[in-house]
Amino acid sequence: MASGVKVCDEVVTCFNNMKVRKACAKGEAMKRKKAIMLVLNNAKDHIILDDQRQILMGDVQQGLIKDPFDHFMAMFSNDHCCYALYDANYETKESKKEELIFIHWSPDGASIKEKLIYASSKEAVTKKFVGVKHEWQVNGFDELADIHSLAAKLGSDIVAIEQRQL
Repeated sequence: MASGVKVCDEVVTCFNNMKVRKACAKGEAMKRKKAIMLVLNNAKDHIILDDQRQILMGDVQQGLIKDPFDHFMAMFSNDHCCYALYDANYETKESKKEELIFIHWSPDGASIKEKLIYASSKEAVTKKFVGVKHEWQVNGFDELADIHSLAAKLGSDIVAIEQRQL
């Protein structure tokens, strides 16, 4: 059942910028997003970017964020739902890859009303995010326990994620 919630154009633009890796000036590359969080606005009628919870590629490349996945996990709340998009870098036995992962975060501590509106609005987001190979419904930190949880979502032949050997 659809909620009628709409996805802001800014969210779609951000997704498209994350999806397509363009040749650009170093300054622009540093502003590219590694991870974003999406939330409902106060009126509960639009899905917007949470500007306070994001990871920039420049912060990772400059060493300001040592472990992007751990930093990403710390951005989730125990009592509020959200959607997230994470640009995972990983290696298989054959090659290096980058893929976007869409996460629907619905923790046990969130209210039933909030869980329902996020569940019914998810389709609006996923329709806009054409090309995302991995979707992950996560209901608590135990499901995001460590990088091995992410590896299991990406496939069985993963040997490293974010340059951490498994």
